[in-house]
Amino acid sequence: MTLNPRTAKVSRFARAGALLPGMGLGFNSPVMEVLRPNELETHPGEEIVGWARGQLEIARSILDNPGGGLLFATQTVGQVKSGLHERDPERWEDVVAILDRVEDAAVRREFDTARRLLDDVLGKLGPN
Repeated sequence: MTLNPRTAKVSRFARAGALLPGMGLGFNSPVMEVLRPNELETHPGEEIVGWARGQLEIARSILDNPGGGLLFATQTVGQVKSGLHERDPERWEDVVAILDRVEDAAVRREFDTARRLLDDVLGKLGPN
């Protein structure tokens, strides 16, 4: 912080948290600690199937909940779709195509269709 020698008070810039020239913070300074990014959580091998199943079951249960259910459900469907496609595009091609249809049905508020399609996907993923 900078002190105004005339009034011995902290300047308004320092109070607001603004950095002035020459006030840059170094790495791992006492004011700010710089950390590396956390490792990306992945689901090795066949664990992705259990993860996908769990996420889609949650999405199915909140699909038409007021207060954000649709938003979170479609976001979850998209994450599962992306995760499966990244892992093995050929293996999950049919599932990814159905999940595209789930997203379309959900945003059109065709909740029965979206649930039926999610049930199809859950069946293709196999048992827990």
